[in-house]
Amino acid sequence: MENTATPIKKLSLWQVTIIGIAYMTPMTVFDTFGIVSGMTNGHVPLAYLFALCAMLLTAWSYARFSRNSEKSGSAYSYTSESLGANCGFFVGWLSLLDYLLLPLINVLLAAIYLAALIPSIPYWLWVLFFGALVTLINCFRIRLLANISLILVFAPIILMIFFVYLVITGIGSTQGYGYVLTLNPLWKGQQDLFPLVAGASILCFSFLGFDAVTTLSSETQNPKKTIPKAVMLTTLAGGFIFFTASWFIQLYFPTNIAFHNPSEALPEIVLYVGGVFFQSVFLCGQIMNTAASGLASHASASRLLHIMGKDNIFPRKYFGTMHHSLNTPLFSVLFVGLISFSAIFLDLAQVVSLISFGALIAFTAVNFSVFVKFYIKDRHRVGLKNKFFNLFLPFLSVLSIVFLWINLDSSALIFGALWFSLGLALFIYKRFKKQSIAIGNVY
Repeated sequence: MENTATPIKKLSLWQVTIIGIAYMTPMTVFDTFGIVSGMTNGHVPLAYLFALCAMLLTAWSYARFSRNSEKSGSAYSYTSESLGANCGFFVGWLSLLDYLLLPLINVLLAAIYLAALIPSIPYWLWVLFFGALVTLINCFRIRLLANISLILVFAPIILMIFFVYLVITGIGSTQGYGYVLTLNPLWKGQQDLFPLVAGASILCFSFLGFDAVTTLSSETQNPKKTIPKAVMLTTLAGGFIFFTASWFIQLYFPTNIAFHNPSEALPEIVLYVGGVFFQSVFLCGQIMNTAASGLASHASASRLLHIMGKDNIFPRKYFGTMHHSLNTPLFSVLFVGLISFSAIFLDLAQVVSLISFGALIAFTAVNFSVFVKFYIKDRHRVGLKNKFFNLFLPFLSVLSIVFLWINLDSSALIFGALWFSLGLALFIYKRFKKQSIAIGNVY
């Protein structure tokens, strides 16, 4: 019988980019501002420029791989292709820390914001509600998620534009509009390099999202052209948003003197700039922003689990299959949703630093894999151009990531080592099981 099923519409460039930007959580610039401003002595925009340069180097590595491969799976697939299946297993396993914990953190943050707005409903109930809602939306086709993400990203960006307007008018009416044109947010004279690098190491993780779009290759139109562009556009768009917003926040708050709690400065920033009503509206925008990131991170985590399931790292019967009508990795989506419910028992401080370990493993592996694949295996090493792109840039990228490793929290290293040990046990078990099956077949 002839197959009359309607072809599944795949994601376009702008839809993939929107999902990547949603994953980044653009309004996170307000959450980290007080911390980084104190570290850099009021040079947050400059620290963002440092972070953007470091992330563009790694984004270029991801873009190069996605241009040469239609495989989804991000660092897991790219490392497997260049360094072998065993290395791919460990990179994929360690990257799961990043992918699985981000949906959990977004559920946790959304529950905190919602409980603050409506305290009559208990925190644990908000966790269940928000986690279930994000999981339900991810059960349906990816285009629905892309369209919802557009709304959830667009509204907070409008609020950020209005925030910039309030800063300009506020400063203009009190100090004169000429002060708005100052370069003080970027540079105020001599500044030590190491505080800027330390600040940039925190801000780099605001850019997580450019790597996640590579997990959507199989659901994207013409992935060899679309995904590389989406990787770079996501990084540049995020950098522009972060730099612009931090510029005007720094302009209004040259120091942290005004903040009672610099580590949680967002409510105070919007209160001082726009008043109580604007603060309430802005917090609603923050919830939308968290929802957008929650949807995108949930989608990426479930896709990575699905890809690893197809390779039988996890049980293929469950993780490696797509639902026949929804065309989504339904079991993986539900599994990620179940993990996100554990936000009931955890707090933000317990999980936020753990993401860094998985992300840095992925970044380091992909940058090194570019060198191995193009310079060593494909022998693209003749001429200045090949040496620049296949040797110099990958090692410059690894060097930039080294600065992030140096500033990584010790608790993240300890938990990362424990997670690696668990992965090693799984690897040995699967090897032993495979050898046992092979011996059984011989006899």
